[in-house]
Amino acid sequence: MQDKDQKLQKTEEYQQPTTSPMEKTPGKSPIRNPQSLGVVIQENVEASSNPAALAAPKAAGNLTPNTETSRATEEISVSSTKVIEDPDHEKRPHIPRADYHAMSMEKLVDELQRLIKHENIQALGKQVSVIKHEFDQKFQAFIKHKKEEFVADDGSEVDFRYNSVVKKQFDEIFAEYREKRNQYYEKQEQTLKSNLQKRLALIEQLKSFINVKEDIHTTYEAFKELQEKWRNAGSVPRNHYNHLWQTYHHHVETFYDFLQLNRELRDLDFKHNLEEKLKLIARAEVLIHEPDLYKALKELQALHKIWKEDIGPVAKEHREAVWEQFSKATKALYQRRQDELQEMEKDYEKNLEKKREIITSLKALANTVSNNYKALQHQIKQVEVLREAFFKAGKVSRKDREQSWTDFKEAIREFNNHKNTFYKTLKKEQQQNLEKKKALVAIAISLKDSEDWNKATPEMKRIQSEWKKIGFVPRKEADTLWQEFKAICNHYFDRLHAKKNEEQKEEHQNFEKKTACLEQLKNFQLSGDTEKDVATIKKILEEWKQYGRIPYDKKHINTKFNKIVDALFKKTGISQQQSELLKYGNKVQQLAHTNDPQALNNEQTFIKRKIAESKAEIRQLENNLEFFSSTSENNPLVKNVVNHIEQQKETLETWKTKLKKLHSLENHHHKTNEKDPDKKA
Repeated sequence: MQDKDQKLQKTEEYQQPTTSPMEKTPGKSPIRNPQSLGVVIQENVEASSNPAALAAPKAAGNLTPNTETSRATEEISVSSTKVIEDPDHEKRPHIPRADYHAMSMEKLVDELQRLIKHENIQALGKQVSVIKHEFDQKFQAFIKHKKEEFVADDGSEVDFRYNSVVKKQFDEIFAEYREKRNQYYEKQEQTLKSNLQKRLALIEQLKSFINVKEDIHTTYEAFKELQEKWRNAGSVPRNHYNHLWQTYHHHVETFYDFLQLNRELRDLDFKHNLEEKLKLIARAEVLIHEPDLYKALKELQALHKIWKEDIGPVAKEHREAVWEQFSKATKALYQRRQDELQEMEKDYEKNLEKKREIITSLKALANTVSNNYKALQHQIKQVEVLREAFFKAGKVSRKDREQSWTDFKEAIREFNNHKNTFYKTLKKEQQQNLEKKKALVAIAISLKDSEDWNKATPEMKRIQSEWKKIGFVPRKEADTLWQEFKAICNHYFDRLHAKKNEEQKEEHQNFEKKTACLEQLKNFQLSGDTEKDVATIKKILEEWKQYGRIPYDKKHINTKFNKIVDALFKKTGISQQQSELLKYGNKVQQLAHTNDPQALNNEQTFIKRKIAESKAEIRQLENNLEFFSSTSENNPLVKNVVNHIEQQKETLETWKTKLKKLHSLENHHHKTNEKDPDKKA
């Protein structure tokens, strides 16, 4: 089986000989006398009758054929050995090799299955070998990446397991290939052994033609029939080929020496062989210009096989010349092949340069892995683009292939290590964020049914804002936690909106009542009885105060009402200060109704500021009076300042009175809270 694996890995291309046939020194066969010939024949009888002896000849020198045979053997020893052991070699079609390096694992599986289904199993050795190598490399890198992700997710390397469907498919198809290949070679091995026995029998028959007593023409015809049988005898095992071929041609040479008794027949055969070899030369020269170089080399290999296997020797004076012509054509084709290989090397260098640039870019990304999630996702996409570009960059030479692949994997591995480190840190932060959001959920639960709207509403808005500021949490808990928090917030704000809707309904009702009150005030006519008129106005004013808040966009009704009240009070002789205090009772009543300590504090602060402003204005006006002499009391300007001071003092007293009312309201609240602690809470 090991021999079969080696067969699959060997090249099927014709290989140029390492030694030129012209470097050999022409010489004659060492077989010079019948006694020597008898020894050689005896040795070869023993060797040819024993396959084991054929595998290890005793002395190669004793079997040296003539000059032409020796040169031909050396020229095509490699290619013909392959041909003779593979009966289907010439029938094999050329299978173009795709760029397997650029294929994904899934595409490699599809390609392997296609080849096994549609191509000859014995012709797939190189393709299958390369496909398996590329698949194994990619799968190892894939598994390593998955393991790193598993470990980064707090998994134990010992517990890592990964069932790959694509790996299972590849193994099944590859096993099918091996089974078919083994069946083919087992069958071929039996055929080769059978062919070996046929050829050994033909050699034994050839020996019997020497020194026969019958008519030489009859013997020659039998010899020609034997040659035809030899040509059609089929392939033999490689380890027997060279010795078998040398033994056969030795006895062919011996037979031609025997034919010297009938030079006419020998010359006729030499002439026929020369014509056939000249045809091969002509065909080889045509192949030099064949556009398909692979096809030309394959046919040249077949021509060499015919030269060696099917055509006998030519006259001595033509041997060097015909071989030189044939060799010249062979060398010309190989020069084309060499030139093509050099061009391919140039392309390989360009591809290598592309891959090195890609590797450099990958290393740069690996050294600058972002600590921002979105930026890292962008870098991951960049790595994927570079990875695809690496596989599509084309082939490189065999000597650089392994190193470039190693550098590529190392750059990818380094990036993944930094990426996994980021994800570990991110996972820790996400766990902390999870605890923060759970704490906000707990707060939301405590507030969802609260009736203290003024306190709960700002807090609910705060935790909603805080939620947005907190980063990501683990994906498996993110949706559930968000839905819970969202539901709680919706529950609270639905309650709040329902309350506001109810309040707005009440506000509109208040507006309608105040509108009726305003109309009543508009229609009021003074009777002339000041006391009675003031009492009526106060009654309307008290009714107005009973009604609570109105919609914000309806606030203008307050201004209209106050203007009418001021006008009526003025007509009845009520001072501006008294009027202002009577109207302020409405404001105090609203504050009492809301029971909002903060609103009461704000109103007190506002009035204290107004008191301070009034005092400052009075001091400034009194300072201004000091610039006037006592004789200036009748001065209109002085009188104006004095009047202004009096007005400011009245205003100051009004503000002080308002402040006293607020203090009274505040004291009332304190007493109420002391009596009812639950209401205070």
